[in-house]
Amino acid sequence: MQAFDTDLRNRIIKLVKGILEQNSLSADVKPQAKLVDVGLTSMDMVNLMLGVEAEFDFTIPQAEITPDNFRSVETLERMVATQLKLATAA
Repeated sequence: MQAFDTDLRNRIIKLVKGILEQNSLSADVKPQAKLVDVGLTSMDMVNLMLGVEAEFDFTIPQAEITPDNFRSVETLERMVATQLKLATAA
């Protein structure tokens, strides 16, 4: 399970860094850091949401599109892991 979690976290960090690079920004993206503090704007958050959906091949339920779930890599990782577990259980 640990390898899955590390892979999940790395894929999310890669998405965040990709969005920052599009804005000519670079940051050391730590799992606990607030995404707005590393440089993501509200429009970037929309791009991140779409990127997560494409990367992990699922649609984020409307109820899960909350500021709390998109606060940091860590919170995003928890939401994605939960959605992936629900998808495999279905």
